[in-house]
Amino acid sequence: MRIAVTTPNGNVGRHLTRMLVRAGVDPLLLMRDPSRLHEDLRPHVDVAAADSWDRDQIVAATPDVDAIYWVNPPSETGDPLADHARAADSIVAAVRANGISKVVFQSSVGAEKRHGAGDIDGLAATELALDQLDADICHLRCGYFTSNLFFLIDALRAGHLETVLPLDAPMGWVAPRDIAEVAATVLLNPSWHRRRVQAVHGPEDLTWAQVAEILSEELARAVSVTRIHDDEMRRQYLEAGMPAPLAEAMLGMSTGLRDGFVPEQQRSVTSTTPTSLRTWVHAELATAL
Repeated sequence: MRIAVTTPNGNVGRHLTRMLVRAGVDPLLLMRDPSRLHEDLRPHVDVAAADSWDRDQIVAATPDVDAIYWVNPPSETGDPLADHARAADSIVAAVRANGISKVVFQSSVGAEKRHGAGDIDGLAATELALDQLDADICHLRCGYFTSNLFFLIDALRAGHLETVLPLDAPMGWVAPRDIAEVAATVLLNPSWHRRRVQAVHGPEDLTWAQVAEILSEELARAVSVTRIHDDEMRRQYLEAGMPAPLAEAMLGMSTGLRDGFVPEQQRSVTSTTPTSLRTWVHAELATAL
């Protein structure tokens, strides 16, 4: 099986690439800048220069691909939903042109809403586009990435986090390596067909109050968390230089998944993964601080 991986240097892709290599697969890595590939991987992978937003490049890079792990890249234009649509157009065109038989798509919890969840709406639209294809499609509906805490390094150093979510509302926190493990098993499993949704919830649901407690203990520094108004978070995004559509999309990922939202797939043995927030913080975040 010829397997392609997009964003192979990303939080999930860097783990997935090495897992596939360990499984005996020489994956095809689709990279905007192949010079960024780690030297130790070069003997074990193939690389194609291809930008996920460029349909022609993706089609040209995947003529012999059987399965692909697809990630919509982070928005760079300030219009995130348009960027999601461009990425979706690339993968749809590649599947149709090259007969790619299996797509594993990195989606998100909340995509099942289809509308009203900010940036996640772009993932929902990509799911719908992929579902129209004559291929086996698996959407990984991932919980809140533990690696998102890297974006809050300055706040962690100051010992205070802010959120627009209720502090007592639990949600799934998942380590990127666990997502990669699920992706690898789904890519290498030949027994499933047509459309599949696979939630990846992490080991447990945590409230922001519990997260602050875990961070305080594992980082050996006091970390508190406060709920702020939506308008205050929006102001912070804009003052940080985000274009208004991007700020709204980022805010919507939180505001759209509160007030009674329940994931389509509940926690079960199939959606629960092992790496706890405490373990991840100790292994990865503590060194960054």
